Amino acid sequence: MKKKTAREIIASYLTIALGTVVYAAGFQFFLYPNSIIVGGLSGIAMIINLLTDLPVGALTVVLNIPLFVVAWRYFGKHFIVGSLVGVLLSSLFIDLFALLKFSPTDDMLLACIIGGAVKGVGLGMVYYAGATTGGADIIAKFLRRKFPYINFGTIVLLMDCIIIILFAAIFNKVEGAMYAVLAMIAVSKMIDLVLYGIDNSNVCYIISEKSDELIEYITGTLHRGVTILEGEGAYSHKSKQVLLCVIKRPQISAIRKIIRTVDENAFFIVTDAKNVFGRGFGDISDQN
Repeated sequence: MKKKTAREIIASYLTIALGTVVYAAGFQFFLYPNSIIVGGLSGIAMIINLLTDLPVGALTVVLNIPLFVVAWRYFGKHFIVGSLVGVLLSSLFIDLFALLKFSPTDDMLLACIIGGAVKGVGLGMVYYAGATTGGADIIAKFLRRKFPYINFGTIVLLMDCIIIILFAAIFNKVEGAMYAVLAMIAVSKMIDLVLYGIDNSNVCYIISEKSDELIEYITGTLHRGVTILEGEGAYSHKSKQVLLCVIKRPQISAIRKIIRTVDENAFFIVTDAKNVFGRGFGDISDQN
């Protein structure tokens, strides 16, 4: 694996620091003042806070200690150090922001959607830098090694739902738990948006008698690669070439125009593509 330069390391820790500020703002300014429970160890710390009045930030640090001890054996130094920075800074900013006694809204719906989105952006930035804010994030990191086909935000959402159910059971606040689910969905969506970007790619399958001409137009005009798949008609048993091409969504109309111009009798299929990696798309070396 390519070793990171000093500039990349500094940029990574700055991203973690900024992400913890955004995360803490979403939690302390929107979710906590409106008693909207959050997931992970922060959610457990919030439950303990409501029962004992102990500070959420300090409780989060204490609860994270056992997980960091276990994670030290499985993940690299950068991850552990970065996550430790993430835990300490997020806990610090949560307790500092608590002193401001500031909340821009007391509308539960607005608080859970905006607060969840802000918190999700902050978490996504921390994850993008290769770290976590500890707690359930570390557990999600373990789980994603076993289930790499599940997005990070989805795993976090499932674990957060467990904490929300626990909150509802202890305090008998079913409505609050329902609002919390909305907040967690917003968190999950924003995490995936930061980590994976907007899904704006499509896979095209083209069956035409004029494959060579279509390939020339697509590669020369749209500057997209084309793969030739060998096919056979099930009814006619006639050999056919199937052209496979991945394009950006705004290029759909352009490729339709090309096909219409070259071969009006072509068979054209467009499907959504998620997490496309390679030249012209996402970076395949990105560990996120």
